[in-house]
Amino acid sequence: MTRVLYELAAADPDRRFSPFCWRIRLALEHKGLSFEGRPWRFTDTAALAFSGSDKVPVLVEDGRAIADSSVIAGHLEAAHPDRPSLFGGPAGAALTRFHVAWTDQVLHPALVPLLLLDIHRHLDEADQAYFRRSREARFGKALADVCPDPEAQLAVLRRTLSPVRAVLRSQAFLGGEAPLYADHAVMGAFLWARGVSALALLEPDDPVEAWRLRMIERLGEGSRALAFG
Repeated sequence: MTRVLYELAAADPDRRFSPFCWRIRLALEHKGLSFEGRPWRFTDTAALAFSGSDKVPVLVEDGRAIADSSVIAGHLEAAHPDRPSLFGGPAGAALTRFHVAWTDQVLHPALVPLLLLDIHRHLDEADQAYFRRSREARFGKALADVCPDPEAQLAVLRRTLSPVRAVLRSQAFLGGEAPLYADHAVMGAFLWARGVSALALLEPDDPVEAWRLRMIERLGEGSRALAFG
């Protein structure tokens, strides 16, 4: 069985930085499924025309194209039930929808202002123009004005992580003794940041930092190379 994962990349094809693509990369490793990661860029829309999607991640498994990270995760769980579960059963899958929604709607918005300028810096010229135009339309202001006080925004991010921190004080992973897809969703945000920025998001003694390091230890060789060069 052949698998190709289309992932968002910067001008450097080895700089992968989409949190949604990272969570699927982690899910594939969790399942122990081999795959080829293929770089894709914002303005390379023709490369995804076959899939019916205009954004990544897109997973192609034996000729079938599957788009949207949550749909892909559900597909991997259903198509490979003999492999380690991403959710720990139906109840876990239902609860994971909350973790994913919290990550998308609370954690990402706290992180985005800290990363916008770094993302723009790493893009090629065509993608820079697209990124600036689309994000300035989204925020209603220039990129440089989205985060006028990075230190204050970093404090917001750290407060936002309070519920994650509370859980990780009493267990190693959000999934308990081992990570589940909820961990991959949150870790995708940190790998997104790591791909574009050298900013230290967490204090060394933060339980979330200890969890982040445990998650890094579990990365496959290819993912570790993409995340850390």
